[in-house]
Amino acid sequence: MSNIYTEIQKRILVLDGAMGTMLQEYKFTEEDFRGERFKEYPTPLQGNNDLLSITQPEAVKEVHRKYFAAGADIVETNTFSGTTIAMADYQMEGLVYELNYESAKIAKEVAQEFTKKEPHKPRFVAGSIGPTNRTASMSPDVNDPGYRAVTFNELRIAYKQQTEALLDGGADILLVETVFDTLNAKAALFAIEEVKSERAIEIPIMISGTITDASGRTLSGQTAEAFLISISHIPLLSVGFNCALGANLLQPHLEVIASKTNFATSAHPNAGLPNAFGEYDETPEETASQIEEYLKKDLINIIGGCCGTTPKHITAIAKVASKYKPRKVTNTNH
Repeated sequence: MSNIYTEIQKRILVLDGAMGTMLQEYKFTEEDFRGERFKEYPTPLQGNNDLLSITQPEAVKEVHRKYFAAGADIVETNTFSGTTIAMADYQMEGLVYELNYESAKIAKEVAQEFTKKEPHKPRFVAGSIGPTNRTASMSPDVNDPGYRAVTFNELRIAYKQQTEALLDGGADILLVETVFDTLNAKAALFAIEEVKSERAIEIPIMISGTITDASGRTLSGQTAEAFLISISHIPLLSVGFNCALGANLLQPHLEVIASKTNFATSAHPNAGLPNAFGEYDETPEETASQIEEYLKKDLINIIGGCCGTTPKHITAIAKVASKYKPRKVTNTNH
């Protein structure tokens, strides 16, 4: 199998766009989310996108196919909420292993299909590890600043289970993404290191933070540079940012990390900022022209899209990316 470390030296790699945006187009009902197997399930399941890897696997497969066909080198598994912590909302903690395993397996099948057709452009699967819906370094209760809704150890255990299932299902890369609290991310990285040492394996790790507002900080208060410093003790494939902002607003933060790290850099911005209805209006051409500014400044090794982006956005991004050389990386941990 071709090695992601070799490919990242050759060209700018393209990551897929939004999974949620694409799944919304199917307009799945509560019945569709349940399928036969969960017909009698006691809690409402609509909105549990990760579950669709079990109840609507063909739709998930089709989304991956569309992104690979659009020019993506890497697709993310449909596992953004694939931890016991996030699945507690649906009382589905017991399904976590299966959800991650099936999601990785589906993505891997499609990746192999495309690699076989175009051996010169190998395709990869990134196991998506989301931030969970809790934060380890802040209190959700304004009256009790010392309170925490989750502990580091609870996060570590949850992330370890997710990591094992993603690897068993065939993920080539692990992507710790949309990091709003670096302590959560550290728990994920700790869990991944544990699995690596127990299995005596190496696995490329991507980490992607999210800058939540105009102050240029993550939700737990770190600047781009502080975020970079606090996760750089782990051998990473790449570090970058995704979500929350459109491509133009993300640029200054990418400039900071690109100038200060030897890891590869990544970005998958939203299609601009949402409108009053929570929808994204930025066209593929607009997104791609903003991303071209990153490429002119030599900021990027891996580029894709987050909320609101579609295969059309990825096609436009891939077209622009193909005209530029990747940023030089001196640190290839493999």
